[in-house]
Amino acid sequence: MIRSAFSFLVMVCLVFSASLSLSAQDESKDNVLESIMMTPDYKDLKTLGENMRAHNAKYHKDGPYKARVYNISTGPNAGSFVWMMGPTTYTHLDKRPTNDGHDEDWRDNVMPFIKKIHTVEFWKMDNELSNMSMMDGDDAKHPVIFVRYHEIEDGEIPGAFSFLEYVSKTLKAMEGGKNPWGVYVNEFRQGDLGRHIATVGFLKNWAEMDEEGENFKDVFEKTHGANKWQFFLDLGDRSFSNSWDEIWSYNAYMSGK
Repeated sequence: MIRSAFSFLVMVCLVFSASLSLSAQDESKDNVLESIMMTPDYKDLKTLGENMRAHNAKYHKDGPYKARVYNISTGPNAGSFVWMMGPTTYTHLDKRPTNDGHDEDWRDNVMPFIKKIHTVEFWKMDNELSNMSMMDGDDAKHPVIFVRYHEIEDGEIPGAFSFLEYVSKTLKAMEGGKNPWGVYVNEFRQGDLGRHIATVGFLKNWAEMDEEGENFKDVFEKTHGANKWQFFLDLGDRSFSNSWDEIWSYNAYMSGK
């Protein structure tokens, strides 16, 4: 995603002034991601890396059980990492690897090097809002991940998705639509933790955030009309109670690649 798009979304985050059960608008089943956020025991990171790599290479190489690992580089969870499996379905979870030593390997060779498990979440991608057609499944091509978590104001689910639709259509109209961006909805209630929706930008490198490109506001007004801009800002302000950013870095080694 180009710099101007990121700069605009950061600005929107600053002007945004729900314990909700949310469902993605898209009905496709094969787009659920299981996400586990963990803090490592820093005493032996080398062994953890080797053991996680071996576990993923053996049990989570590809298909609906494919796993990848991301280091969280910024934000309140910096220093932790995310182990993610999928895209998959809930039906596949009933047949997830448990035999052939899987559970014992995780218990004996991974968990002793983990200080804390923070969250285990299931995220469903909204295929209609997301802009992922240019992605081919090779995580190494977009190793820098810009994650923005959103908390929806009570009773404002329709407004939140309407806001994201404006963003989606604008990003698809920018630079030939080649701006990989995903919208993921948390499948289960989070209570005070929030984290209702995550929007994700996929970057080839950090330097992409220095690149100049089309101005988001200009493309928005060409796409939706100049009279919609203030309405768009107000809609975001009403719909979201909080948002925050994290940058993740793809860890190919721990992913078993």
